[in-house]
Amino acid sequence: MPRETILIVDDEEDIIELIKYNLKNEGYDILTAFTGEQAIKIARQSRPDLIVLDLMLPGIDGLEVTRYLKNNDQTKDLPIVMLTAKGEESDIVTGLELGANDYISKPFSPKELLARIRSILRRRRKNALDDSSPAIRQVGEMTIDRARHMVTIQGEMVDLTLSEFELLSFLADKKGWVFTRDQIMDAIHGENYAVTERSVDVIIVGLRKKLKTHAVCIETVRGVGYRFKE
Repeated sequence: MPRETILIVDDEEDIIELIKYNLKNEGYDILTAFTGEQAIKIARQSRPDLIVLDLMLPGIDGLEVTRYLKNNDQTKDLPIVMLTAKGEESDIVTGLELGANDYISKPFSPKELLARIRSILRRRRKNALDDSSPAIRQVGEMTIDRARHMVTIQGEMVDLTLSEFELLSFLADKKGWVFTRDQIMDAIHGENYAVTERSVDVIIVGLRKKLKTHAVCIETVRGVGYRFKE
């Protein structure tokens, strides 16, 4: 299997070198960028397997980088782990709304960052190979195509983030079952995924907006969690 490539984006050279040292020791190939503009250029040209992205960058900040990459067909499926300063909960929520996969607060443990990266990449590989669920699921007028990572309603494509697609696919595979927020996050991101209480709700809100009149298929079960309507 080819070595996976990770793009590290931070304006502090010491942090880049720390992350680079630890990831290279684990067998990853590394790309680096010090600005948001460099990050976008490298992401489009090299298509890394994952991006570690600092939010506080000169010029285009990390949120703008995330917004750009998630709105570009070439890069919208690239997993992003945000590096955040303590107390930036509003930025974390915004980043998750834009489609980032995870975050870790500075100062951070390289081992913890590595564990988050492994979890995301492992799940990405698993989803690419998993044949336990049908490649294409038809739910009324909605088509969920796992192989092409695409959702259409009456033939029109619905532009979803990676997290929105995974959540929708997970619930649709188990119509009628009720899942807690913790169970949903374990299913779509893996165990030990550290998130705020609002993370699942943020993804659900974004998903419902994009599904429009079909948003009713995702039901809120008060005091428990969510389910896909039978």
